[in-house]
Amino acid sequence: MKFVDEATIYVRAGKGGNGCMSFWREKFVAKGGPDGGDGGDGGSVILVADEQLNTLIDYRFTRKYLAENGEGGMGRDMTGKKGQDLYLKVPVGTTVIDEDTGETLGDLTQVGEELKVAQGGRKGLGNTRFKSSTNRAPRQTTKGTVGEERNLKLEMKVIADVGLLGLPNAGKSTFIRAVSSAKPKVADYPFTTLVPNLGVVKVKRHQSFVIADIPGIIEGASEGAGLGIRFLKHLVRNRILLHVVDMAPWDEITPAQAAQIAVNELEQFSPTLAQRERWLVLNKIDMVPEAELEERCQSVIDALQWEGKTYRVAAISGEGTEILCLDLMTRLDEMRLILAEDDDAREQERQIRERIDEEGRERILALRSKRRHSPVDDEDEFDDDDDDYDVEVEYVR
Repeated sequence: MKFVDEATIYVRAGKGGNGCMSFWREKFVAKGGPDGGDGGDGGSVILVADEQLNTLIDYRFTRKYLAENGEGGMGRDMTGKKGQDLYLKVPVGTTVIDEDTGETLGDLTQVGEELKVAQGGRKGLGNTRFKSSTNRAPRQTTKGTVGEERNLKLEMKVIADVGLLGLPNAGKSTFIRAVSSAKPKVADYPFTTLVPNLGVVKVKRHQSFVIADIPGIIEGASEGAGLGIRFLKHLVRNRILLHVVDMAPWDEITPAQAAQIAVNELEQFSPTLAQRERWLVLNKIDMVPEAELEERCQSVIDALQWEGKTYRVAAISGEGTEILCLDLMTRLDEMRLILAEDDDAREQERQIRERIDEEGRERILALRSKRRHSPVDDEDEFDDDDDDYDVEVEYVR
């Protein structure tokens, strides 16, 4: 199954049915009077968040969606049938944007949450509605109004409590395998992860959190290199970022340099996202000679001028991962409690996410504009259609 996290579609709500002009005519009845019924309302287009979906691939092949029109009114005061609402299922975590105005219409973050994106047209009125003491035989009716139509941009962002950030081959996939039931591809070469992988980390009974592994970031990702910029947006909804650093790199780059590259690309993509709570995870310590370990770890801390939490782990053996997950669970519980009790904190969180969304969107649009006006080979063109990957999304509970 292909992973597609962006799609553009056209939606149109149904037209309202016209009102009917009719008069009651019956044998031996001298004055029947008006009996034209109203039309039916047009159907609306509604998006609904479905936990069974994890990609927008269906909307890449079918891009036009029309709700049902309302039927016209009929004689004998019969109202026309209302057009059926059109429900479109989208993954949880989908942001809906009006393509023409750039306005964000809504954010579907809860299972079953609905968002009406196109209102159906209003029904027309039959001539019965215009009957009065001075107008016994009205010949007025109204037509149904047209339904709303929109070009919509759908953007899916995976919903996870914790996100893994780092360069390719830093051991992020190995880490998520060690702490959850997810089984992303792991190999001794970079770029094994092409789509976000999700896993549920069970700490204690009734205590768990979702962790996300996105494709590795390379130098120049914020300028469109590699896959990083296309998936950095999936970190928007994460409450905590784990910056994973390879302490035994396979190439000539040092751990300190690798750590700085990831931070630089994150800051260029979205300064607000870079301010999110972030923990430093020094991985593959089992592959570093004991005499060099302390010096390498300190070099990373010095390069980043790091003052936050730091953990040393060996993901392949699970060393150090248990205490890290326990600390993550404790911190996430604290954050959830604050958001549940403090209205100001919830509003601040909403504003932060909107700001990150806006910064990321501006960055991507700037890149597309730059590429559009630059003489580049077709194979290097920054194109939305390149976002498809024949890899299954892993989400294991």
